[in-house]
Amino acid sequence: MPLAVIGVTLASVLAFGAPVSAQGAGAGPVAEGAATGLEGVVAFIRLGGPAIWAISALSVVGLALILWKAWRLLVLGAWSGGGHARAAVALWSDGREAEALARVRGRRSCRAVLIAAAMEARGDASLTDEAAREETGRVARNLIAQARVGLRPLELIATIAPLLGLLGTVLGMIAAFQALQEAGSRADPATLAGGIWEALLTTAAGMGVAIPAAMALTWFESVVDRLRLEMEDAATRIFLRPLARAADEGDIAHAAE
Repeated sequence: MPLAVIGVTLASVLAFGAPVSAQGAGAGPVAEGAATGLEGVVAFIRLGGPAIWAISALSVVGLALILWKAWRLLVLGAWSGGGHARAAVALWSDGREAEALARVRGRRSCRAVLIAAAMEARGDASLTDEAAREETGRVARNLIAQARVGLRPLELIATIAPLLGLLGTVLGMIAAFQALQEAGSRADPATLAGGIWEALLTTAAGMGVAIPAAMALTWFESVVDRLRLEMEDAATRIFLRPLARAADEGDIAHAAE
């Protein structure tokens, strides 16, 4: 069962205590179909027992986490393209340091924050080149840590959801075979088959939650990795070019000699 469907279903059940009814004035075929589908999902959850409720809770948390993480990366400028950052680095490479710093100062994206920190550290006369690199590295590590917030919980959901589903299946199989033993010679194979397929529902639900979570986790990690590489490239370009004032001082010293 898809993660979003389980999440919406659990939210509805917790909010209203029962499936939504389509009866009443103005209830059309679409509303009746939606109510029927919701009743089927609620029946699915009831068949799965405690394990399916735990998986449903994970689906709600996972869906909320995916939406929050997408919004958070948007705020950090992961999908902004880095136009201002590239323009600032280009200005810095041309020796227009003040313009380059003004281009990124005050902006909230990860690239802009790191580039501004690298330029300020590079231009700080009280810092050696090694100290400036260390300060830039410290800022970069903090920014990457912010970009990775929420990935570990999402990884946990992708890991334990199938295990919860398997646990529910095992418990359901145990209950089914206990019922078969109690029935003795009057055991009905149909009853055993029904117990088995009901137990297998939890495995399907666990996979339905884990697969979207794992896909979202892989996507977010690729976005963070690309962001990290772009930040490293920008910081390296900033430190490779000598400062304009350093170049001028070198020319003056050379002329004096």
